[in-house]
Amino acid sequence: MNGQPGTGERVFLVVVDESPEMRKALRYACRRAKRTGGRVAMLNVMDPPEAQQWGAVVELMREEARQQAELLLAQHAEVVVSLTGQPPATYIREGKSRDELAKLLSEDKSISVLVLGSASGVEGPGPLVTAFTGKLGSQLRIPLTIVPGALTDAEIDAIS
Repeated sequence: MNGQPGTGERVFLVVVDESPEMRKALRYACRRAKRTGGRVAMLNVMDPPEAQQWGAVVELMREEARQQAELLLAQHAEVVVSLTGQPPATYIREGKSRDELAKLLSEDKSISVLVLGSASGVEGPGPLVTAFTGKLGSQLRIPLTIVPGALTDAEIDAIS
């Protein structure tokens, strides 16, 4: 992880991906962190490369995915700094998002709140919201905040 949170800080974790609802969750987390003297942490989970016969190809694919993850986190870190005044903690993992998120929450006791964005379309709230409001919810040791993807920035600002 980059940017280790200080002890006693309230840390709001957001799973960073390309979805529009993630931006809503990130804004909410930033606003709450700013108001409570806390900090934002961001997790990006890379899909593992498909099995290849050539190990060098797998390593190249893995390195390219990591570079993309770092770029995505850097772009959103700018938003975090602009809204909170401090850089976020960042995590990059490889695997299934729900599994890696559950592992991180188990390993890092500094994380205080998980903030997820809920998709606003007919396809449902999204796989992480579904997983953590279902069977994986019983494993949570911290509060889960779900930010509706249909909220405007002004509405998020009003409630956070």
